[in-house]
Amino acid sequence: MLKKTTTTKADRRVIAGVSQARAYLRGDKAGMRETRVWVVDVKAIRRELEMSQYEFATAYGIPLRTVQSWEQGVRQPDATAQSYLRAITRLPKQVRSVLSQ
Repeated sequence: MLKKTTTTKADRRVIAGVSQARAYLRGDKAGMRETRVWVVDVKAIRRELEMSQYEFATAYGIPLRTVQSWEQGVRQPDATAQSYLRAITRLPKQVRSVLSQ
């Protein structure tokens, strides 16, 4: 014998979310909200500057272990570190110049 169940507001929201996700996967993006997140790729930044992990860490005052953790995906840079890394990406020479003063 089946029990009658009640659907809560939270249940309905989950069901609606799953339905929207399925529609999105089918290509129906009407009414969907898309959020893009800028993910910092520390290794790419460092390689673009043609620096070793040690050189990058020393030049920009970041602990070597922190750089290694970021690159290995053990940790992610927090919001402040992400802002700093964006500045390094856009103005690497100027950031180094300011730090050396």
